Amino acid sequence: MILADRIRRFYNAIIANEIDKINASYCPDEDTYVVLEGPRFTTKGHIQISKGWRDFCDSKIVLDKIEWIEGPFEEIQGDMGWLAGIIEIYVSIDRKQFMNTFRASFVLKKEQDDWKIRHEHVSAPHADPYGIGDWLE
Repeated sequence: MILADRIRRFYNAIIANEIDKINASYCPDEDTYVVLEGPRFTTKGHIQISKGWRDFCDSKIVLDKIEWIEGPFEEIQGDMGWLAGIIEIYVSIDRKQFMNTFRASFVLKKEQDDWKIRHEHVSAPHADPYGIGDWLE
């Protein structure tokens, strides 16, 4: 699983707070697009994505562990591919530990000999987006 290995290295860089490795994981141009888990909706462009990660790494948030609990599933077509699944993120803030579950998906582009993140989407499902509960019968 080529893309899963690449994202594992990305996650390891986040856990180790290695800002240069984190930022080097993205396509280095201003069309790269990230949908965040919050509180902002999106970040566009490598400059702003890098700033966001610098600020994150300088914050009191500590990512202890990131685990795939569904997937990851991946497909590669030429120099682009996608990877998706569900992750659990284990976090510490001021000695308080907790876990959140998110959907995660990535579109990656092969640049020279490495895969770079072109688009990232991390989100949690809304509990009742239409006010009728789950429509699945």
